[in-house]
Amino acid sequence: MKKNTFSVKNIIYLVIIVALIIPQSRHQIQIAISKGKALFGPTISAPEDTKQISSYNWSLQRLDGEVLDFNTTKNKVVFVNLWATWCPPCIAEMPSIQELHDDYKDKIEFVLVSNEDEAIISKFLANKSYTFPVYSALSERPETFNVRSIPQTFLIDRQGNIIIDETGAANWNSDKVRDKIDELLVL
Repeated sequence: MKKNTFSVKNIIYLVIIVALIIPQSRHQIQIAISKGKALFGPTISAPEDTKQISSYNWSLQRLDGEVLDFNTTKNKVVFVNLWATWCPPCIAEMPSIQELHDDYKDKIEFVLVSNEDEAIISKFLANKSYTFPVYSALSERPETFNVRSIPQTFLIDRQGNIIIDETGAANWNSDKVRDKIDELLVL
């Protein structure tokens, strides 16, 4: 009996492999996979495992030209996200960051940082209708924010403790994150 070498299963595998080779479809597949991961909330550090911000000496400039001295975020709850427009996990988590920003923009500081060209970032934000503030660094990042992979997100309490340090896509609009932010705002 001769075995059919082109089964449906083999054709599906072949289509997936070809899709991953083609840059345009590969990027969309990576975003879709990252969206699956972004369904889950980030890990919240246990109190005994939290680290402290090493330094607040960081100068940033918002896309509209406003300069932020990160020292002004002392004694505030701060959400810091390091990201890029070309990064599939970054793209996957952006909708949840926007939802969180919509509800907490007047209560906590949002500091989203990208080192890309301003025109590229502005076009990306406009296409997606994102309104959160995006900054570029004017000075070297403090050691705390020197990361190896993006997206990297930090939730910092008023005392400078890093409550969340998450690498990769996450659901920032989860009940777990909202509950933690609400708790930090009361303290």
